[in-house]
Amino acid sequence: MTSIDAGPTGSLRVAPSILAADFGALAEAVREIDAETDWLHVDVMDGHFVPNVSIGPPVVRSLRAYSTRFFDCHLMMSEPGRYLESFVQAGADGCTVHVEVGSTASLISDAKALGLRVGLAANPDTPFAEVAPYLGDVNLLLLMTVFPGFGGQRFIADVMDKVVEARREIDVNDLSLDIEVDGGIDQVTAPIAVRAGANVLVAGSAIFRAPSPLDAARHLREAALAIR
Repeated sequence: MTSIDAGPTGSLRVAPSILAADFGALAEAVREIDAETDWLHVDVMDGHFVPNVSIGPPVVRSLRAYSTRFFDCHLMMSEPGRYLESFVQAGADGCTVHVEVGSTASLISDAKALGLRVGLAANPDTPFAEVAPYLGDVNLLLLMTVFPGFGGQRFIADVMDKVVEARREIDVNDLSLDIEVDGGIDQVTAPIAVRAGANVLVAGSAIFRAPSPLDAARHLREAALAIR
């Protein structure tokens, strides 16, 4: 399966998270916000690594028929390696695994071998030192701004120190990767994250639970662009 181009590394991207969408009308929700979507963020939860269960490859496969956007799959799973190939076959373009599950080097290698754009995620309480050794091996660093498992949580501002540290390390070493933030991102917090050094903004509730999801996505982008 041919992967969809993620676009230029470092450019601002809005990545609506379908976790907050109406699952009974998911295709319609995705199409509604398409014009303001750079990446479509797919939260995958296994009920083990995080205390919730969401979706898997079958939903990715179904959605692929309704969107030509880059599918950014966030695997909040204890054993993501078992499912990487299934996600590729379903139409995922990028998969992000958590450093906390271990076997990080092997997971990165396996994902690359499958042709995926590879991301590495860290929870709010995971030190930057845990992900720093892998920055030269991945395409994306996802720094969670809430503890994963549920949508609608409050933005953890302290994570911005880690975003600043990551951006400094990337720039000093002339590395090519995106910094993504996920959790509590809205028109107020998006500029804070961008100012700290993030360039990929995952937003769920702020977009899909707004009266007009398309307008909400546009306003979030405008707020982020205003400080770039």
